[in-house]
Amino acid sequence: MSGALSDREKLCWLRLSRTENVGPVTFRRLMERYGSAENALKALPDLAKRGGRAKPLVAQPLDAAEKEIGQIEKFGARLIAACEDDYPAYLTEIDDAPPLVTIMGHSAVFTKPALGVVGARNASLAGRKIAADYAGKTAAAGYVIVSGLARGIDSAAHLASVDTGTVAVVAGGIDVIYPPENKDLYRRICEQGAVVAESPFSTEPLARHFPRRNRIISGLSLGVLVVEAAMKSGSLITARMALEQNREVFAVPGSPLDPRAAGTNSLIRDGAHMAACAEDIIHVLRSLRLKPMRDPADKGWKNDAGLFAPAPAKDPEPALRNRILESLSPVPVQMDELIRAMNAPIGDVLTVILELELAGRIERQAGNKVNLI
Repeated sequence: MSGALSDREKLCWLRLSRTENVGPVTFRRLMERYGSAENALKALPDLAKRGGRAKPLVAQPLDAAEKEIGQIEKFGARLIAACEDDYPAYLTEIDDAPPLVTIMGHSAVFTKPALGVVGARNASLAGRKIAADYAGKTAAAGYVIVSGLARGIDSAAHLASVDTGTVAVVAGGIDVIYPPENKDLYRRICEQGAVVAESPFSTEPLARHFPRRNRIISGLSLGVLVVEAAMKSGSLITARMALEQNREVFAVPGSPLDPRAAGTNSLIRDGAHMAACAEDIIHVLRSLRLKPMRDPADKGWKNDAGLFAPAPAKDPEPALRNRILESLSPVPVQMDELIRAMNAPIGDVLTVILELELAGRIERQAGNKVNLI
């Protein structure tokens, strides 16, 4: 890893990550191309203009970034960049890892292998009891329990593992405790484990924030356990994300008469590990690798390590932009498939995709896919 960023570098990282149309994947592509967040910030307006954006793309103001860092520090938390040593190593393995996370508590907890536990907010008494039993026994076996601090299954899993160090990933800002009744649990987790947030300080959790939160829960973990989930629940989204991240998925079977078991039974039918007891989970986890596969420096996060730096002297031909736009639609398509279809230099295709995304004309989807907006 590259070690701690300077104050100036971290401000640039934060400004870039908070800029409109710059998601985690785009952030990394910019770092690969320009070598540093500061260089990328300078390049943003021209890139977006070439992509067809009429209104200039303006990066987050410096004073806004300075204010957020000040708020985080005053609250007692830390802003950690993906190239820094305290950043959760397992999280760097996912393609859309957050460039920065805010952490309250002890970063040492991220050095241990973890199990994510998710499930229904309106969980049954039996479901909460199962979640507590499985989480407690898995924690006692040496694994950190990661969940989302929500009502129901999440709270049961945290409470059962808080004394050994649990991790709560929140959808809002690090200072926003949701639901409010988990205030004491939040405090205990900070004292013995860690709370993680991707959203800016004081952000209230909205529906669109939870899928982003869920990818972090699975990204921090070797596997994800689902306890009670309806067919259209967010827990199934977490399970899908876990599979895309090459994580294991475990599910607790339930009665076919209970709608809260429909999702977990479906997961088992589709190939998830059936977790009839905690030992089923521990047995699988012990068979897995216990160290992250890749160093963050290998993921394009390293400062001043531009893959294509300096930027190409000439821009891609306008005809290539037109061909790419004609080939895309609202239906997501694999980037590899698009590159093959263009029969053009890979660097040129990636540059055009970057320009179009910054212009707000396309968006990235999970699984390395893109589509027109």
